Amino acid sequence: MPSVLVVGGAGYIGSHTCKALAKDGFQPVVYDNLSAGHDWAVKWGPLEVGDIADTARLAQVLAAHRPIAAVHLGASIQVGESVRAPDKYYRNNVAGSLTLLCALKDAGVDTVVFSSTAAVYGQPENVPIPDDAVKLPINPYGRSKWMVEQILTDFGVFGLKSIALRYFNAAGADPEGEIGEAHDPESHLVPRILMAAAGDVPSIDIYGTDYPTPDGTAIRDYIHVADLADAHVKALKHLRNGGPSSAYNLGTGSGASVREIIAATERVTGRTVPVREIERREGDPPRLVADPSRARADIGLQTPRSDIETIVETAWRWYREGAPAHGFRLKELQ
Repeated sequence: MPSVLVVGGAGYIGSHTCKALAKDGFQPVVYDNLSAGHDWAVKWGPLEVGDIADTARLAQVLAAHRPIAAVHLGASIQVGESVRAPDKYYRNNVAGSLTLLCALKDAGVDTVVFSSTAAVYGQPENVPIPDDAVKLPINPYGRSKWMVEQILTDFGVFGLKSIALRYFNAAGADPEGEIGEAHDPESHLVPRILMAAAGDVPSIDIYGTDYPTPDGTAIRDYIHVADLADAHVKALKHLRNGGPSSAYNLGTGSGASVREIIAATERVTGRTVPVREIERREGDPPRLVADPSRARADIGLQTPRSDIETIVETAWRWYREGAPAHGFRLKELQ
């Protein structure tokens, strides 16, 4: 069974990707410093604890497992934090990624799937957003991801083949209930709405109700985390089958507003979601939706679980049953 190094594989998207890899006949080897991931989320292969900045540890793990490829999800991801602490984001996301890529090169690993983000586009003029839209990230998080994408392109001179996957909004949980979202604190919209539905927080904040959208609230493109995980496997196999290096948007091509997600949550849970309407956050565009057509054509992206009801239903089941079973409880963003 061929091994794949999954950097950040103990995290939310990483653990789902490990499950998808194992289902497709690969042996995921998780490399994670557990600063944001969880050892209980590592279920489909060995866990190697280490940091992407640790050259010696990387070399040791690569020599022991001899992976045929790497999936790199090991990054700091909080936009607001990146503005307050840009040093952390450039050190971890950029310098750490460079250290990782050099270690992979030295070990002869020439295939990488990289976790990127729609934040590389900043506030695009055209929506849905095509893959070739201008890259104008507006915060250190987005800039750090765009820098790594450029490094990956430059490493092509060493024979590296890579695909950068630009996530829009990952949501939901494993349909079989084995893993799910477990951030501390939690900043993502769907689990925060569930917290309000469960009565674990007083309300969910709606930032802006006067956007030029049908119901006045911001629209985003949500993709189920299991569909996102499958896309990593498809990207890896595409490269292994001779496909060229590239970058793709991962989304559905349609969006849902904040109010639409709240309404879906009330339908799924049978509970009322208390809300608090406050002013817009600076820099939040009215609508961010992917154009995933190239990913569909080239790597076979499919999103059968990405309707809002399925996203909410799987996330709610995880919130009520899965997370507490692991002693984890989502906490309010401070």
